[in-house]
Amino acid sequence: MHKGLTAVDGVKVGHCTRAERPTGCTVVLVEAGAVAGVDVRGGAPGTRETDLLDPIDLVQQVNAIVLAGGSAFGLDTASGVVRWLDEHGYGYDAGSGIRVPIVPAAVLIDLHVGGNPKIRPTADCGYRAAQAASGGPVEEGNVGAGAGATVGKLAGLDRAMKGGLGSAAIALPNGLVVAALVAVNALGDVIDPATGRVLAGVRTPDGTALADARVLLRRGEVSPAHAGWNTTIGVVATNARLTKDQATKVAQMAHDGYARAISVAHTMVDGDTVFALATGTLAADVNTSLVGALGAEAMANAIVRAARAATGVPGYPAARDLSRAP
Repeated sequence: MHKGLTAVDGVKVGHCTRAERPTGCTVVLVEAGAVAGVDVRGGAPGTRETDLLDPIDLVQQVNAIVLAGGSAFGLDTASGVVRWLDEHGYGYDAGSGIRVPIVPAAVLIDLHVGGNPKIRPTADCGYRAAQAASGGPVEEGNVGAGAGATVGKLAGLDRAMKGGLGSAAIALPNGLVVAALVAVNALGDVIDPATGRVLAGVRTPDGTALADARVLLRRGEVSPAHAGWNTTIGVVATNARLTKDQATKVAQMAHDGYARAISVAHTMVDGDTVFALATGTLAADVNTSLVGALGAEAMANAIVRAARAATGVPGYPAARDLSRAP
C-alpha cells in the first residue's frame, strides 16, 4: 500500500480542509521530536520559526511541521498545532516541568481560488489537523495545504490549472526510508521527469490543451516577473540519523526535486521551501549525500503525484480533465 511520508516510522500526517473555500493546512507530526533542517529558495516566502533550524542555534528537534494555504494568514495554523502538542505534553524541555512545542511552518497563497479570500485556514484548522494526524497512507490531491493550490500561472490565472498535495517514499533493502510530501502551487508547469511530458500547467488560449511553459519562455511570450500567486512547500523525512547541519543539506538537495518536476521554480514570486526531518530510528550509519539524493527523487515523485491526484475546481481544470497533451 502506498503510504507516502508516513512510510517513515514515527511520522504522522493530518489534514484540515475548509469546506467553505478550497484552502486548508497539513501537519507533519513527530510528537517525540525529530532533527530538522530547512532551505528557503523562493524570493517571496512566508515562514515561521525557520531561524531556529539554523545548525548553530540551540534547539535540536522539532515536534511538527505545518504547511498551509492562506498566505501569511495561514501561519496562524501553527498556533493550533502548538496548542494540541501542549495539551499532550510534547515540546522542548525548558526546565521546571515546562515544555515548549517547536513547530516551524510555511505557507502558500491560494486567496484567489474559489470565493471569499477572507476564508482562510485558522489556528483551529491547525489543531484539527494535528488531532487527525495518523501513520496511515497520506491522502493526496485537493486536501490540506493543497486544497487551493494551482499551477501554470505564467500566462495569468485564466490559463492556470489545479495543483494539489502529493507524497511519495523510497525504501532501500538496508532499511533506509526517505519520503516526501509537497503542496504544489507552482508558477510554472509540472513535468514528469521520467518522460519530460507536461502534466499540468499553462493552458493554450482556448483552455483545452497544455501550452508548455518552456516553449513560451523561450519565445518571450511569458515572464515570471509579472506573475504572482505561487509557492511550492514540502517536507522530506527519513529514518536515518542526521545532525541539524546534515538535515539542512538534505533539505537543500531535495530542492533538486522541484527543479526536475517544475518549470519554472525558485523565482522572485515563489516562496519555495523544503523542510527535512530525521527520526533517527535506523541503526545503521547512512551517507548524507545518499539521503539528499533520494530526497530529491522522492520530492520529484511527490510533485508528479500531486498533479495526478488533483481534481478540477471552477476555473481551474486538473490534469485528468484535459483530453489533449502538447
